[in-house]
Amino acid sequence: MATLQINNVNINVVEMNPTASEAIVMLHGMFTNLSVFYYKIAHQLAEKFHVVLYDLRGHGLSDSAPSGYDFQTMSDDLLELLKVLELEKAHIVGYSYGGLIALYTAMHHPEKAGKIAVIEAPNPTDEEPRKLLENYSKTFLEQYIQGMYVSAYLKPSARQIEKNHKQHDYLFNNTTLIDDITKNRDFFSEIARANILHETLLLYAKNSDCNEAGEFLHRHICNSQLFFGEGDHNLPLQSPDWIVGKLKEFIT
Repeated sequence: MATLQINNVNINVVEMNPTASEAIVMLHGMFTNLSVFYYKIAHQLAEKFHVVLYDLRGHGLSDSAPSGYDFQTMSDDLLELLKVLELEKAHIVGYSYGGLIALYTAMHHPEKAGKIAVIEAPNPTDEEPRKLLENYSKTFLEQYIQGMYVSAYLKPSARQIEKNHKQHDYLFNNTTLIDDITKNRDFFSEIARANILHETLLLYAKNSDCNEAGEFLHRHICNSQLFFGEGDHNLPLQSPDWIVGKLKEFIT
């Protein structure tokens, strides 16, 4: 692991197989961290590719920041990371909110993105996540984390829950996070008007609430493939080998 200063924020970064000829940058979702990919997905991909994982600002071991949780700023962080690592371009894999950042980057900086893989990206117009954030509490977090880990056959410790609570409480009450998320609510309308030409892999779960978003993206990204795996929104934790197989087949 390394700490790199990206746009005045200390960002936690993990690189694997840096001498490989092709690079994959993996973006986790909101309120998670790079461990979503690290344990069961990244190591397998690193057998062939230069894999870069990092904790988004305000997440994991990266520093918190008072602002910058909108797609543009998150994409700027990604572009600056590529510059610091001296990567002209990379394939981009994004889970949930990270998938939306990947698509934003492909739209606005197409020369920096190779192939795009989107895992369980939601529709930003969905009001339910925003309402949950506005009514955040430790009890809500405990229920959310328990549900996530139960569906992935894992169990969080009290220490993990407390650490996540402190981090999330700061994000919700001391940053522009909720306003930044609201800024992006019309993003799918932008995608419908855009002409994304990148080869795009869309991976969704059979039991996910986000399937309509996957079908929307498949209709509006001309060079896209859509597949459904076993699980729910926690697909990377539930079906990592299936994801690895699809990514290897797609990127190779």
